[in-house]
Amino acid sequence: MVERRRSNVSLPDGTVTFLFTDIEGSTRLLQERGDEYAAVLAGHRHALRGAFARHGGVEVDTQGDAFFVAFAKASDALAAAATAHDALRDGPIRVRMWLHTAEPTVTEEGYVGIDVHRAARIAAAGHGGQILLSQATGDLVRADRLRDLGVHRLKDLAAPERLYQLGEDEFPPLKTVDQTNLPVQPTPFVGRARELAEVLALLDSHRIVTVTGPGGSGKTRLALQAAAESVERYSDGVWLVPLAAVRDPQLIEPTIARVVGGPDDLQAFLTGKRTLLVLDNLEQLLPGVADIVVRLDARILATSRSRLNIAAEQEFPMPMLPLDDGAALFTQRARQLEPRFEPDAAVREIAERLDSLPLALELAAARVKVLTPAQILKRLGRSLALLTSGAHDAPERQRTLRGTVEWSHQLLAADEQRLFAQLAVFAGSFALEAAEAVCSAELDVLQSLVDKSLLRHGEDGRFFMLATIREFALEKLHDLSGASSLRRRHDDYFLGVAEELDARERLSGMRDLSAESLLRFERELPSFRAALDGLVEDGRREGALRLGAALWRFWMKRAKYRDAADWLEKATVDDATLPLNVRAAALAAAGGIAYYTHDDVDGAERFWREGLELRRVQDDPHELGAAFSRLASVAWRRGDFDDALAYHKQALSLFEQAGNEASRLTELQWLGDTYRDRGDYDEGERYLEETATRARELGFDQQLTSTLHSLGDLSLDRLDPETALRRFAEALAYAVATGSKRVQIYCVAGIACALLLQGDDRAAARLWGIAEDQERRLGFRMLLTERQRYEHVISGARERLGGTYEGERRAGAGLTLEQAVAEARRHIPA
Repeated sequence: MVERRRSNVSLPDGTVTFLFTDIEGSTRLLQERGDEYAAVLAGHRHALRGAFARHGGVEVDTQGDAFFVAFAKASDALAAAATAHDALRDGPIRVRMWLHTAEPTVTEEGYVGIDVHRAARIAAAGHGGQILLSQATGDLVRADRLRDLGVHRLKDLAAPERLYQLGEDEFPPLKTVDQTNLPVQPTPFVGRARELAEVLALLDSHRIVTVTGPGGSGKTRLALQAAAESVERYSDGVWLVPLAAVRDPQLIEPTIARVVGGPDDLQAFLTGKRTLLVLDNLEQLLPGVADIVVRLDARILATSRSRLNIAAEQEFPMPMLPLDDGAALFTQRARQLEPRFEPDAAVREIAERLDSLPLALELAAARVKVLTPAQILKRLGRSLALLTSGAHDAPERQRTLRGTVEWSHQLLAADEQRLFAQLAVFAGSFALEAAEAVCSAELDVLQSLVDKSLLRHGEDGRFFMLATIREFALEKLHDLSGASSLRRRHDDYFLGVAEELDARERLSGMRDLSAESLLRFERELPSFRAALDGLVEDGRREGALRLGAALWRFWMKRAKYRDAADWLEKATVDDATLPLNVRAAALAAAGGIAYYTHDDVDGAERFWREGLELRRVQDDPHELGAAFSRLASVAWRRGDFDDALAYHKQALSLFEQAGNEASRLTELQWLGDTYRDRGDYDEGERYLEETATRARELGFDQQLTSTLHSLGDLSLDRLDPETALRRFAEALAYAVATGSKRVQIYCVAGIACALLLQGDDRAAARLWGIAEDQERRLGFRMLLTERQRYEHVISGARERLGGTYEGERRAGAGLTLEQAVAEARRHIPA
């Protein structure tokens, strides 16, 4: 646990005594006092801060009505608590205080370590008006007025703690964990606050609650914490019954009886009592355990890798730990080995790569004595081999990640084991239809793997494996008979998915890919990548070409430029033995990738001219029109605007012949761009406005996005910054809505130029630098014609700002695309 320091405060180090305070019943007090509460709270704060300052306290943190203060001497902390208590004695506020002494680590963030967490747990045991001291503080102060409250276990499930009270006042019993056998936990409970609250709420309303999840997901730790928080509700005890070593269902009741101290007739012993039983690790006892659990007259909190499947059961599937909590867990475990360990960006990446699986994070953190986080991250490709250093007091099956997954795998039936291995063929999430087509999966077996926590089912209806579980499944796939044909079926299936997406969208034009298809593309991207690798490795050149030809528009629209470049490197587009239509489509894709990602005009022309000759052989006006349009782009890029206009007009005529309105609109826009760049602004604006109007009528939002950006560029060329800003602002809004990352960056650059024309050189330099940084981060290059337009305008800022220009230009480096867009919008008039 970390407590952040208040700014400009020097914290005591060495042996430090912590003083915590908070108000008992603050919500009730707020309701009773209403508008008066603010004044009451302010008086409380004034009294406490006065007492702390008088005795040398340093205020570390304040949250709501709670204070965290540090003292160099325990006696000063106790004196401050007594002074504060006396000051508030006659007021309406009941404040509980607690003191704990330790030797915490001080970092830039503040105090770090278990002792801060421990002190907070002492707080939860006390009552308003009560001052509690840990044994460490009590031993130092030796005050006559200390009252020994005995040894208690706190709800953090650490070792028992002797607690003291200052003064002889009488209070209700401490809120501690004593009527229980819940084991001491060597580490604090990290994260999972929402999950803990949900499990506690379920226990209130259901007699049997089962926490399910994969091995190592933290089921037992969550159940133990929920049990500790519930002790006060069960007067006859809260009892943990470990059942991992039990394989015979007939031994369940005798095992429970031994734990709770009951006779052989366990049913009679439990009848009429308020008891909570934590039955840990039931998966190997299914289905026999279900009948026994139903008969027990007790509240049941169970953990299992699969549900018990009984009518009275409420299942709680263990959600994935959020990335921030996963990084915090790694950091906390690392600090047990290296107290001054400081997390860096690699720690969050480790959490992401390990799906924030708690056991995996703990095993990874065990390596920090010999590896840096970056080195751990680099080795996570072999995570089952790396993550083998579990604590010696952990169960055998949880000392290595492999052992944890192996335990679950051994409990599967033969058909479940086979499907488990087959599903590893999917690199990412997958739909039910994909599992059925590729793996001949049966729904009941899929459901069983989900129930047994080896497969997950997301809110989007797709299935996925945690990365560490998939690594184990890949090993099993490697040993599976028929693995090669399975991979071939996978590659064929996703080639079919890609071509289906392309066929659905191609007639609507490159710039109007539907949101539905783009979402499907994003979801299937890991599988498309795996399919390309598989097709190339198997020497299936035609399939590899078809895949790239189907996906290249999606790569461009979603700024997956590295995927496009990877395909271009691997594709054999010059193979004349392949079918004509396959080669023609692949040449169009190869030229588009060269043109849009590398600004390689010569390479694009070579691909596209060869493609044009192939398309002449075919009787397809749409494809031939597209080929002429591509060559128009080459001429435009070279500044040969007359040739570009001629090619565009040929293409426009062919698109009209084909009856393709979307492609016709794209061609109209490019005609407008060409007239604009030739200096014929009026004709250019006429074509562009016609395109924008028609795109609005038809709802072609992506076409409208690009056209509005072109109109913004035209306004820049006319030195009309106000109109340019308005057009870029609208284009940016559409680009965000349609997910067009490339146009978003172009709009940021255009807004920078409009601001410069309005005289705001600093804002212009900053936004231009942001656009350049985003260009690098997404891995593409602006078309040279566009870059030259913007650089010509921005050069004015470079000249006028002189030596400060570079500082402004670099000020926005490192932003996300969303942050870059927000920064640009700050400069757009409302």
